[in-house]
Amino acid sequence: MTQMPASTTRVLLARRPTGAPVPEDFRIVEEPLAPLADGQLRVRGQWLSLDPYMRGRMSDAKSYVKPVEIGGVMCGEVAGEVIESRHSGFAVGDLVGGDMGWQTVATSDGKGLRKLMPGVPPEKQLSVCGMPGVTAWCGLLLIGEPKPGETVVVSGAAGAVGSVVGQIAKLKGCRAVGIAGGADKCRHVVEDLGFDACIDYKAGRLREDLKAATPDGIDVYFDNVGGEILDTVLARMNPFSRLPVCGLISQYNATEAYGLRNFRSVLVNRIKVQGFIVFDFASRYPEAVKELAGWWAAGKLKHFETVAEGIQAAPAAFIGMLRGANTGKQLVKLS
Repeated sequence: MTQMPASTTRVLLARRPTGAPVPEDFRIVEEPLAPLADGQLRVRGQWLSLDPYMRGRMSDAKSYVKPVEIGGVMCGEVAGEVIESRHSGFAVGDLVGGDMGWQTVATSDGKGLRKLMPGVPPEKQLSVCGMPGVTAWCGLLLIGEPKPGETVVVSGAAGAVGSVVGQIAKLKGCRAVGIAGGADKCRHVVEDLGFDACIDYKAGRLREDLKAATPDGIDVYFDNVGGEILDTVLARMNPFSRLPVCGLISQYNATEAYGLRNFRSVLVNRIKVQGFIVFDFASRYPEAVKELAGWWAAGKLKHFETVAEGIQAAPAAFIGMLRGANTGKQLVKLS
């Protein structure tokens, strides 16, 4: 019989960062587990998802959700196994996913938890067949509305969301152009993910390279980074183009916001600009997951992960992800 854990290891928010987070902004603690109450279950985490939105949750600035409290467990989606249950909806051995935070063992009342799909590895259900994949699907298809023959550009193209956006664009008959940081990532985006082109924004030729890669202009720009890249892309947008704003990662650690110079293009080209959060499209989640899982199972959707080992490695992995150290989805293997 498997021995029940007596404690859980948690990563807490020790203080709110100024600029880029540093290790001292986190605190790792070992805490005892109380006996389960009626209606509760206990989950041993297997995989933890690290995502850029978490940087915003470390701040107390007004946002679409409440920030993590000082001394609170860092938020994050986990896939794991139910190891103890006094909840009628979950049995020992069930594989589940949900926002259980940066911890090795979570106690839950079941709210917000979902049972994982059979036949799809749990880590894929935190990436290509989970929230990042659904984010790409909803933002591109429901806001970007790409049409065959159009040019779709996506920033953060080697990341968890951007890599899926470009591949879906190709499946829909579009020209897919990525923007990523570094020659190795750009090679990965073209050779492994099948994009038509990828621009290395670190090479110092963003405007020239973007023009060369988009000779017919840009019909859809899926923005994950904001800042100078967004500004440069605005100058290449076509009339009646669409611009889903998914993330602004270049600004998350900035102490002074970047001022756009080319916003006039929104008016001149009648660009549809829409910021979105994936949960805005909660009703479409099952449809998105089904299609993504089908593409993945058929080998039409490739996805890569960068894996850190153990909960103790989570802060460093998160800090690295914010500066682009990862390729694909950043995960932490918990057990």
